[in-house]
Amino acid sequence: MAFAVTSSSALHSSSLSSSIEQTKAAAQFGSFQPLDRPNLRSTAVNFSLRRCSVKPLNAEPKRNDSIVPSAATLFAPAEAVEKVEVEDYETLSEELENASPLQIMDKALEKFGNDIAIAFSGAEDVALIEYAHLTGRPFRVFSLDTGRLNPETYKLFDEVEKRYNIRIEYTFPDATEVQDLVRSKGLFSFYEDGHQECCRVRKVRPLRKALKGLRAWITGQRKDQSPGTRSEIPVVQVDPVFEGMDGGVGSLVKWNPVANVKGNDVWTFLRTMNVPVNSLHAKGYVSIGCEPCTRAVLPGQHEREGRWWWEDAKAKECGLHKGNVKEENLNGHGNSTLHANGTAAAHADIFDARSVVNLSRVGIENLLRLGERKEAWVVVLYAPWCRFCQGMEGSYLELAEKLSAGSGVKVAKFRADGEEKAFAQRELQLGSFPTLLFFPKHSTRPIKYPSEKRDVESLLAFVNALQ
Repeated sequence: MAFAVTSSSALHSSSLSSSIEQTKAAAQFGSFQPLDRPNLRSTAVNFSLRRCSVKPLNAEPKRNDSIVPSAATLFAPAEAVEKVEVEDYETLSEELENASPLQIMDKALEKFGNDIAIAFSGAEDVALIEYAHLTGRPFRVFSLDTGRLNPETYKLFDEVEKRYNIRIEYTFPDATEVQDLVRSKGLFSFYEDGHQECCRVRKVRPLRKALKGLRAWITGQRKDQSPGTRSEIPVVQVDPVFEGMDGGVGSLVKWNPVANVKGNDVWTFLRTMNVPVNSLHAKGYVSIGCEPCTRAVLPGQHEREGRWWWEDAKAKECGLHKGNVKEENLNGHGNSTLHANGTAAAHADIFDARSVVNLSRVGIENLLRLGERKEAWVVVLYAPWCRFCQGMEGSYLELAEKLSAGSGVKVAKFRADGEEKAFAQRELQLGSFPTLLFFPKHSTRPIKYPSEKRDVESLLAFVNALQ
């Protein structure tokens, strides 16, 4: 694992003339001014001047020489100690909920100093490095080099190092583990049995080693990034999965300064500050990872649809942020979303219209068995919680309206998650949601729509080509 200390060249200067609390009203991307040497002691939370304790770590007692001995201690001397406060990060997150990314970044660097580092993937999270630079504080940056990144990503790494006069701390997977995986399963096994195993070897385990040298890390997660996994991330939290240098549950703090920022606002910031970006973005790539598992997205598609596109859309995480994935995503049911208190919230059904037939399990089994049909059918396999399905709803309902007037094609839907998922994968070619099938008049085998284009013109062209 390559690891070198990285720090910005910016030095501390004078103190801010006002508290950061007075700038909360300006917590928006219009406020890009660098923070001169801020003294950001929060008035709402009493922060220790020493290394912040992360629950449940124990700190060693420290002598407080300012305490005057009482009469009792003259006869029974005892060392006076200062009580070390354990930080309540849930409360701190609430206090910073409306703070700007710059304020949050400055608070993170102030509290953890050289024990915190920015996780940089070579995509739009370069914004984090710019924010850190603007604070004027020293900062560290690390990145996971999986060995399968795009050439454009490596070029961006070099540009970032030169612009900010830093050295990125590259972390690499274990060579023996990679060798064993490739020799036993080949170079592209993730296309057949999922990306988790490869990500575990090339990303998760190297990350775990890197975080063992830190007490906190900074990520570019946003609430609007991934359906079902990132919608509730806080701006700061005790990391639910990984451990820091002191070991044990709760020994690592995770900061997400842009959690509440929309993707287009991040790009406004990058353009305004003339920050170098990955050239793949100009080619339609939004979320960028390893080369075999990343592709450009089409207009109207969600940014995470360009990652692991052959898998279920709901839980697209490589394992670096596994704590985001709720239990129902892990067990494959996916019929509901859990609230913080553990109760389930039902999702409203979609594709509801008089022109769309709602097929039951029996109904679609009958459709499969028919060799001769009076009419052709087009059926969408969907899950109401899937954001990609939700995004396709308008164009599919418009398709249904266009085909309803004597076209000879019936439009239907079949909910294929939960208990029906295994059946849909086995009998209906379900790979990920949504899947579109065309049932011709004179064939029992349905034809799967091969394209990612989901505008009504593309869908209509597919249907017309097969009638």
